[in-house]
Amino acid sequence: MTKRRVACLLGVLTLMPGIVPAWAEAPKVAIYNWNDYIGTDTLDSFTKATGFETTYDVYDSLETLEQKLLVEHSGYDVVVPTAEPTLSRLIRAQAVQKLDKSRLPNLKNLDPALMRLVAGADPGNDYGVIYQWGTIGLGINPARIKALLPDAPLESWDLLFKPENAAKLAACGITILDSEIDVIPTVLHYLGLDPNSEKPGDLERAELLLQALRPFVKTFVTDQTIDMLAHGEACLAFAYSGDVLQARERAQATGAAGSVTYVIPKEGAEVWFDTLAIPADAANPAGAHAFINYVLQPEVMAGISNTVHYANAVSASLPLLEPSVRDDPAVYPPPEISTKFFTVTAISEAAETARARLWARIRTEP
Repeated sequence: MTKRRVACLLGVLTLMPGIVPAWAEAPKVAIYNWNDYIGTDTLDSFTKATGFETTYDVYDSLETLEQKLLVEHSGYDVVVPTAEPTLSRLIRAQAVQKLDKSRLPNLKNLDPALMRLVAGADPGNDYGVIYQWGTIGLGINPARIKALLPDAPLESWDLLFKPENAAKLAACGITILDSEIDVIPTVLHYLGLDPNSEKPGDLERAELLLQALRPFVKTFVTDQTIDMLAHGEACLAFAYSGDVLQARERAQATGAAGSVTYVIPKEGAEVWFDTLAIPADAANPAGAHAFINYVLQPEVMAGISNTVHYANAVSASLPLLEPSVRDDPAVYPPPEISTKFFTVTAISEAAETARARLWARIRTEP
């Protein structure tokens, strides 16, 4: 076979998702994802099904992901930004590329209603598809909290955001996500303000509350939340829903059954959607499309949700989910709870800068 014919054949094959000839060395698919956010065998099964090997790195905040894509050569083929505000910002910055939907036949598996919800960040759903979704709430150890605060309001943000409560619970460990993108909107919502507010006065009120809590916070952390809750290093965590549920599972595995619980506070909580997207400078867009198409299969997405304890947008995966995931209101909240959810929207560059400076002051001041 001549070199020209080999090249032509490879060109045809790369247009066909998931097909790599045995005699050709397929480029690796470089994936950049949140920590603890993939199925136990997803990567291996993808390689067996498509021939694409993978490299897999993790990050612990949206800020880290944005810096990688906006400041540096990313080096990745698939990333997992939250729809708002991250994916929308990456789209505006031309840091992600339009999806070639002809390579994604499994797009048909996505829930149209959920995809419409993320269309505000990604008009036409041209740049991202929903990977997993969930809420931001409280991870708690009820017994340890009650021991220090017998009348603790376990179902309310008051448990964390009232300084007098935080002061009493500091001894058993309080952690907060190290991400102003996630924390500040919730604080604004708790104060009865627009979570997307850009008003200086509103941000001042949020900063005052966070400053009052700061002396009682053990650490601002994202990638260690699961282990800290599971191992008893924290009794109260401002955290992602699935991280708390993974912590609960790990605690149960060590014999501490029931020691960790996830709470969606009665005042409401942020709901978010993480998406699969392809960086503009991806070296292997064919492999990236193959990976996205692969995980949109019901059985594959069910395996991911069963591992990470987050909801997904592939409706046909629901019968394949473990009952402990499918029937858990912390994963798939009932309507009476979800009516109190809020979402975040993109804010101006000036407001982003103001929030970043606010967060830096909170993080660095004792």
